[in-house]
Amino acid sequence: MWLQQTNRQERRTLFAAFAGYGVDGFDYMIYTFVIATLLGVWGMSKVQAGNIASGALLCSAIGGWAAGILADRVGRVRVLQWTVLWFALFTMLSGFTTSYPQLLLTRSLQGLGFGGEWSVGSVLIAETISARYRGRAAGLVQSSWAVGWAAAALAFWAIYAFVPAAWAWRILFWIGILPAVLVIYIRRLVAEPLVYLETQRDANRNAATDFLAIFRAPLLPTTILASLLCAGMLGAYYAVTTWLPAYLSTERHLTVTGTATYLLVLIAGAFCGYLTSASLSDQLGRRRCFTLFAMCGIAAVLAYTRLSADGAVMIALGFPLGFFSSGIMAACGAYLAELYPNEVRGSGQGFSYNAGRALGAVCPAIIGRTSAHGSLADSIGVVTVSAYVLVIAMVWCLPETRARSFELAPLPSE
Repeated sequence: MWLQQTNRQERRTLFAAFAGYGVDGFDYMIYTFVIATLLGVWGMSKVQAGNIASGALLCSAIGGWAAGILADRVGRVRVLQWTVLWFALFTMLSGFTTSYPQLLLTRSLQGLGFGGEWSVGSVLIAETISARYRGRAAGLVQSSWAVGWAAAALAFWAIYAFVPAAWAWRILFWIGILPAVLVIYIRRLVAEPLVYLETQRDANRNAATDFLAIFRAPLLPTTILASLLCAGMLGAYYAVTTWLPAYLSTERHLTVTGTATYLLVLIAGAFCGYLTSASLSDQLGRRRCFTLFAMCGIAAVLAYTRLSADGAVMIALGFPLGFFSSGIMAACGAYLAELYPNEVRGSGQGFSYNAGRALGAVCPAIIGRTSAHGSLADSIGVVTVSAYVLVIAMVWCLPETRARSFELAPLPSE
């Protein structure tokens, strides 16, 4: 197994990044489980609930770029600690809120750390793990999102089984402070990547602090294309995860959408998809892997929205849907890191991924508007297929970077 070929420091970094993104997913997904409670306890509207979710996503885009810039300037490990503390703190504070404006504020601030943790953790992994296993390592870290998602679901079911809903939602947010303990591990056992330290020591590379270099030639085309690539992947993911349950309930009249079985099948598919895609990206290359998963994602979504099937089949189809819609993002961290030179890697990767996240967040809103005048199935299909076509187009406009050496990637001159 490839993990056996890594050294102790690489494994420590892998664990830190895996745990960080896992608890990131846990703290983020908690909100999705308490929406129904807040609609009843506070009388909060669905529009307000959606605003809170969108606020966190938009702030995560800002936080991701900001954290990337800081990581290029003061270090990957230090900024990773800050982001973990930040999102854990504001998740806990969400449990003390008493109104919609307060929760909107705490969740939006939590989003800053949520976006920042992915940006810094993915750069840290890309620079620490050898090029041969970079895609697999990035995918392993990405798979921890499914673990955090599952943990949030289990915590939700366990707490709501024994505590009244009026208090249970607060407890779920309060336990979000527990990931802060991870900072102790990071401080003691995780080291800065050698490539980062060497870049910082090179007195001739003053461009390391110029984060705006990603918006100038020759890096500007890469930044635009990479941002659109991420917009396609994340837009398809948001479209599916946001609207599919409503589609199954309102147009297919199924009762499986809110069950533990449906959710666990979807999560299991996502976890397996992350690991499979990560391995394939190192074997087939980044371009072919993204293309394969995008095409299969199109097939899975069309099957879900066009085929006539009963509840049991819908549950079974949740596995390939989660497999491809989540798995396509497994190698994203490695690919974005390989597209940018050492000096602006954190800034470039942080901006492109999170700009894509902001653009992709528009997809659920488009479906909501278009479905008001037609079929929800048609809207989901058109938006999702369009997003995956965008992925295929953008990845073939970008270079193949599998196993690219960071030591051979100096900042290009204009």
